[in-house]
Amino acid sequence: MAKKKDTKDLVNDPELYARMKEHLYSKQPLLGEDSPFSELLQQMVDKMLEGELDSFLEEEKAQDKTNKRNGRIAKRIRSNSGMLDIHTPRDRQGDFEPQLVGKGQRELSSGIDEQIIALYAQGNSVEDVRRLVRQIYGIEISAGKISQITDKVLPVIQQWRGRQLQAFYPIVYLDAIHFKVRHEGRYESRAFYTTYAVDWEGQRDLLGIYVQGSEAARHWGLILEDLRKRGVADILVMCTDNLSGFSQAINEVFPDTIVQKCMVHQVRNSLRYVDEKDRKKVSSALRKIYTVTGREQAQTALETFAVQWGDKYGYIVEQWQDNWEELMAFLDFSKHMRRMIYTTNPVEALHRIIRKLVKAKAAWVSETALIKQIFLSLMHNEKSWKRKAYGWKSIQRDLLENYKERIARHVEIN
Repeated sequence: MAKKKDTKDLVNDPELYARMKEHLYSKQPLLGEDSPFSELLQQMVDKMLEGELDSFLEEEKAQDKTNKRNGRIAKRIRSNSGMLDIHTPRDRQGDFEPQLVGKGQRELSSGIDEQIIALYAQGNSVEDVRRLVRQIYGIEISAGKISQITDKVLPVIQQWRGRQLQAFYPIVYLDAIHFKVRHEGRYESRAFYTTYAVDWEGQRDLLGIYVQGSEAARHWGLILEDLRKRGVADILVMCTDNLSGFSQAINEVFPDTIVQKCMVHQVRNSLRYVDEKDRKKVSSALRKIYTVTGREQAQTALETFAVQWGDKYGYIVEQWQDNWEELMAFLDFSKHMRRMIYTTNPVEALHRIIRKLVKAKAAWVSETALIKQIFLSLMHNEKSWKRKAYGWKSIQRDLLENYKERIARHVEIN
């Protein structure tokens, strides 16, 4: 009967075994700098490399080639267990190519790059990532190296930003937020543009992210042109804030698109200069305008508001009259669709997610760094924003009843 192995049989070095046992009982991190387990891994790597060379030399001998060992070369590499000082064996002819840790390779394939990217995607700064890697793995890594590792995603981002889009989207939300970015030697506020859509199947998706110096209608025009180049032929409804010139920019690129201005923004702007003692009553009167059944009732509610408050707050009446068609567009749809489009809250909720993810960062060294971190953050947290719209089947039925011919140009309808 075979003798049952003792734990000591797993490690030939008694002194190393004792240190490993002591380390386990110390409750210190299992892996990392000065850990005996890391030392064991280092010994294993050395032995595996020796085994690779032995196998290589045997093959050389079988082919009647004359080749021999030629010492070892020391090399310091990264691993999840900390820094390892390994000794790669060499052959006299210089033909040996180790597979475990190749020539020029400075990392034991351990997924540490993926861990660094994951930490960065959670909104940590480069310095935060350095500190966390040092604490978790006992590895000192430079800020430059972390940037090099995270830069590996740039081709992926480039491909994603240029990917082909669907031909038809029922709803697209447009909005921008601002971040501090280093530009021409100083930190300035830059606009981060977001196009957030709902496709024909009700799936939410992020069509693109862009950075410009400020939010302006002409910049939105360029973004919409990019969407068209990437395959978007028609958008039924675009939901926007009250940025000057926004509607004109949309109509130049997508002339058939219905523009719905955000009702929440409109009410907020209306109440900006209202006396505190009147805010509740004015807010209640405004609510009667956009919670009615149809446009006729809404018009009556606006006229009633003008009679009650027009003398004191005439600017509010003018605001609503100037934007009337684009404010009331949602009333032409069913109740489920109305809830989806009367406000830009969905894209603003996405922006809140972004701010939460990157709240530790005050500024970015470049626009590329900003896009890189936000892209990684969003892709690592897709469940928080990429989900199906509620009650979408009902919306589909309503849209087919009223826009079937238009939709059928781009979508296969069974």
